[in-house]
Amino acid sequence: MPADMVTVDLWSLAEDVVVEHDERRDQVVLKSRWGVDCLEGPGSAVREALRRMELGPMLLANASDAQGDLYAVMLPVLSRLSHLVVRTLGVDDLRGPLLSVFPVAKNARFKLVWLPDGRRVRMPRQVVVTTVESGLVLDVAGGAHRVVLHRPEAALVAAMLAWPVTPDKVSAGLPLPPELTEDVIRYLAAAGMAAPV
Repeated sequence: MPADMVTVDLWSLAEDVVVEHDERRDQVVLKSRWGVDCLEGPGSAVREALRRMELGPMLLANASDAQGDLYAVMLPVLSRLSHLVVRTLGVDDLRGPLLSVFPVAKNARFKLVWLPDGRRVRMPRQVVVTTVESGLVLDVAGGAHRVVLHRPEAALVAAMLAWPVTPDKVSAGLPLPPELTEDVIRYLAAAGMAAPV
């Protein structure tokens, strides 16, 4: 993988989420396995972003917003709907995403964390790894998220976390850009699949 490849954060709605726009009440209704979530007066930018997220992973910057910073508008909404949102870490190439984090509980909250320099991390012993057609799946019984590692780069980083290791040692031990390994570790940590030791 070229050293100058940049990772991208992609957002989508879980496959079971149905988005309905109620123009009369000026609200968006999201129906899922956990019931109904309503957004009152969401505005055109939020409506468009949710429409695109229904279709698959997207960059928030790609949803048009003539009214200002889309991140400032969308992040509070997406935080509230975290249990419906699939977070995907991609690379700016055409080979597909590195990994995806799926919510599997109503209380699923996904927030990327910064790991302190020099702090060792590892994959918790409770993580179960299985194979599926789309890659490797990481699960924890009773966990809030399921992670699918779509590409070998993400699987290599995850494998390095079988023992306590610092993110810089993971980077040094793999032929991958340091930013990529750090981003994979951050996603795994946010999903509960890696933790400081």
